[in-house]
Amino acid sequence: MTTNLDSMVFRFAGMFILVSLVLAYVHSVYWLWFTAFVGANLLQASFTGFCPLAKIMAALGVKSGCAFKS
Repeated sequence: MTTNLDSMVFRFAGMFILVSLVLAYVHSVYWLWFTAFVGANLLQASFTGFCPLAKIMAALGVKSGCAFKS
């Protein structure tokens, strides 16, 4: 299984959302602000094409990929 930039961004976003939801449940509802931040960043990236995590991963040498294949 090859790992590319697109799948890594999706994995990180999904992991951050799920972890923050668990933390909101067991610790404090204020963790939902982190969930909102991740969602807002995904939304803005869909319009602007700018994703900070993708830039960091690309600088670390993660190969780019095709997000959705038909």
